[in-house]
Amino acid sequence: MKTVLAGLGRMGLRHYEVLRSLDLELIGAADPFEQARDNAVEAGILKHLLFEDALKMIEETGPECVIVATTAPYHCELVCAAAKAGARVVMCEKPMAVSLAECDKMLKACKASGTRLAVNHQMRFMEQYTWAKKIVSGEAFGGLSGISAMFGNFGLAMNGSHYFEMFRYMTDETPVKVSAWFSRDTVPNPRGEQFVDHGGSVRLETASGKRFYMDASTDQGHGMFVSYAGPNGRLDIDELAGHARLVLREKQHRHQPTTRYGMPYETTVKDITPADAVAPTRSVMEALLKGENYPDGEIGLMVLELLVAAYLSHEQDGRTIDLRSTELPRDRVFPWA
Repeated sequence: MKTVLAGLGRMGLRHYEVLRSLDLELIGAADPFEQARDNAVEAGILKHLLFEDALKMIEETGPECVIVATTAPYHCELVCAAAKAGARVVMCEKPMAVSLAECDKMLKACKASGTRLAVNHQMRFMEQYTWAKKIVSGEAFGGLSGISAMFGNFGLAMNGSHYFEMFRYMTDETPVKVSAWFSRDTVPNPRGEQFVDHGGSVRLETASGKRFYMDASTDQGHGMFVSYAGPNGRLDIDELAGHARLVLREKQHRHQPTTRYGMPYETTVKDITPADAVAPTRSVMEALLKGENYPDGEIGLMVLELLVAAYLSHEQDGRTIDLRSTELPRDRVFPWA
């Protein structure tokens, strides 16, 4: 499949690894920065395939597959251009766009052209979630009640948004309530001074009452740690180290109420595949090419709606935003990278 790659930064070169491993035919790669293009040549991309202008590349090459790995302000324009050029599939990095109106435009363009659009939210393909979902959905665990996550300052839009999709995946429910409290301090964004991606904490809740709480505040500088809780147990995962620890009440005590939180328990320790960007990105691309079980544009839109709701909540001193009764600002543009 004739493929072009827009964006040759760190994530763009990871996409290049993926497309090589899938034997996709690279017919163009674009980045406005000369250093990024030089780095791409060092990574193995042939110099004659390089473009400075991604839109020009799409128009001139007529690709079947387009990978959009630029910063977020360019996602909408490039995805729509890919759809207009007749691309069969588009892989777009997250966050999907910088406004809900842009998401709407991207979905409309892809629907009109019959283009399959994936947004690179990878959780459904990663062992630390697929295995965890089997555990917390099981009878012994008693079902999933809530998830608590403690992270370093990795940005609520850039990386925190992944966990909005993770929560939906783990519960099979779309969150309907959002509360957020951002850190007072902002840290310079490594992708450029024009970008702002707040740290802080976010709480989500589904209609059935399942909860997710994430703290990625700016004064936290290490780690990715997630804990799953249910009536009979707890599952703790150190995502960077790849360690999991499962604690379950002994079977004869599982009928006891949750107030008996000190019942005898069994412990299981397991090593899992540590967090990685390349392998799950490949899984998303494989699913997109097959047209099965990929995180589509509707998932990308859902994630962005939760992110916008988090901003509204923070601006209203943490007031809970109920998405079932709140009209979100679709034209508001956010400074995400």
